[in-house]
Amino acid sequence: MSDMPLPEELEAIAGRLGIACQASINTGEVDATLLARVPLSFARANTVLPLVEHDGAVRVAIAGPAALLALDELRLTFGRPVEAVLVPAAALTDAINHVYAGMSGTAREVLQELEGEDLSTIATEFSDPKDLLDLGDEAPVIRLLNSILSEAVKERSSDIHIEPYERDLLVRFRIDGLLYEKLSPPKIIQEALISRVKIMAGLNIAEKRLPQDGRIRVRVAGRDVDIRVSIIPTFYGERAVLRLLDKKKGILSLADIGLGEEGVQLMERMLTRTSGIILVTGPTGSGKSTTLYASLNRVNSSEKNIITIEDPIEYQIKGIGQIQVNPKIELTFAAGLRSILRQDPDIIMVGEIRDAETAEIAIQASLTGHLVLSTLHTNDAATAVTRLVDMGIEPFMIASSLSAVLAQRLVRVICPHCREEYRPVEQYAGISLPERLYRGRGCEACFGLGTLGRTAIYEIMPIDQELCSMIIRRAHAGEIKEYAVSRGMKTLRDDGLARAAAGLTTIEEVLRVTQDDYADVPL
Repeated sequence: MSDMPLPEELEAIAGRLGIACQASINTGEVDATLLARVPLSFARANTVLPLVEHDGAVRVAIAGPAALLALDELRLTFGRPVEAVLVPAAALTDAINHVYAGMSGTAREVLQELEGEDLSTIATEFSDPKDLLDLGDEAPVIRLLNSILSEAVKERSSDIHIEPYERDLLVRFRIDGLLYEKLSPPKIIQEALISRVKIMAGLNIAEKRLPQDGRIRVRVAGRDVDIRVSIIPTFYGERAVLRLLDKKKGILSLADIGLGEEGVQLMERMLTRTSGIILVTGPTGSGKSTTLYASLNRVNSSEKNIITIEDPIEYQIKGIGQIQVNPKIELTFAAGLRSILRQDPDIIMVGEIRDAETAEIAIQASLTGHLVLSTLHTNDAATAVTRLVDMGIEPFMIASSLSAVLAQRLVRVICPHCREEYRPVEQYAGISLPERLYRGRGCEACFGLGTLGRTAIYEIMPIDQELCSMIIRRAHAGEIKEYAVSRGMKTLRDDGLARAAAGLTTIEEVLRVTQDDYADVPL
C-alpha cells in the first residue's frame, strides 16, 4: 500500500463509520476470484471493489457512506462477512477500471468463440460513447473489435492496422513508431470486422469501392479515446487503419516534449515575436503537431486572438478558434487562411503548408504583423528553405518572413524498469561513442520490447542576417546547414547521440531515425 499521508477528512469519515481507511489500492493484490463474482456494472454503480479474503471475511473498498448499502448484497454474494475499507473516490475508480480491464478477454480468446457464428449480421452502433469494458456480452465479432481496441490502448499503440491479403487477415499495432503483428483472424470474418469499424465510425457500410474517413469516440477503462478511421479499397478487400488519440495525455508543455532547457528558451524567445513564420519540419509521424500544440499552449492568453486551421483537429484548446479543413466544401488550408486574416488574429497556426498558395498566404500574413506557426515535410531544418523555393516562393520573401525552423524526429525511450548498461564494441564511421551506453532487456512493463514511450530529438535553426543573405542568393541546403552548425546549431544526430549517452535512448535508435541525413554512415 502507498505511504501517502491520509487526508484528515478521510480519517474523520472513517472514524465516524468505525472502519479503516487507506490512501490507495495496490491492484496487484486484488483477488481475481472475488472480482469474477461481482459485475463491473455493480462495482461502478456502487463504487465498491472486493480486495482480498482475510480471516474469513472479504475486505471491500468503498468510497463513502452511500456504498454501505451495497455491502449487504456482497455479504449474500460471498456468503461470508464483509469488512469495509474507506478509500478516496478517485483512487477507487482508477482501481476498478484497472483490475476489470485486466480481466477482459483478449482478442485471441474471443477468436475461439467465432467458430460457428453467423457473421452476416452486425449489431447496431454504439451510443455516444460507451466504455468498452461494459460491452462484454456483445456478439463475438463486436467483442473481437472491442478487445483489439482495448489491447491497443493498454499497449500504448498509436495505430491499429487491419490488413486483408489473399488468404489471410492481419491485425498489426504500431507501438513507439514500429509495427508489430498482433493477431491473424480467420479470413471469413474480414467483411464483418470492417463493417463493424464502419458502423462505429458512422460510415457507409454498403460503399466498398471508394476510400472513406471517419471518427470514433470510445471509453477504455475510464479513459476517453478518439480514433481516426481511414478505410481504403484494395485488391483483396477493404483495409482499415485506426489512429488512436488518448485524451487523458492532454497537451504537453515545451519542456515535456523533450526540447531541453536551451531549446525551450530559444523557442520561447521566438514565440514572443509579433510577426514572422516558425516552421516545424519532419516526416509524417514525427510529432510535429505535438510541438505546435505545445507552442500554442505556451502563448495562449486572453490578450491574444489565436486561430488555427487543421486537418484534423487533434486536441481542442480553450480560448483558441480552431477550423477543420473540409475539401468537400472547398474549405482548404488556403481558403481557410484567407478567412482567418479577416478575423483580426494575433497568432495563426496552419496545420501544414502543402502548396504554393498556402505558403504565399502564410508569408503575406507574417509580413503584415501576424505570428504564423506551421509544419512542412522536410528531412532537416536547412532543407525547409529549398523546399519553399521549389514551391515557387521568391527567396527574398522567405528571407523577410522566416524566423526559425525546427526539425524533429521521434526516438524510442529505453524502458526504465529493465534498462541496463553495456560497453559498446561496434564502431560507426565518424561517430565517437562513449565508454558506456544503455539498452532495455525487455520486461513485463514494456511488453518485452525494451522501450517504453518515445521522445523527440531536435535541431533548431534561427534565421539571422547572414542566413537571410544566403537564402536570397539561393544557397543550397548543405551550405545553409554548414553555416548554422558553425553558429552553434546542434543537429538531429548530435542531439540524439547526447540522449543516447545520457541513457534515454539507444545508439541504434538514433542512427535508425537519422539515416536519411547521413547515408554514408553504416548502420
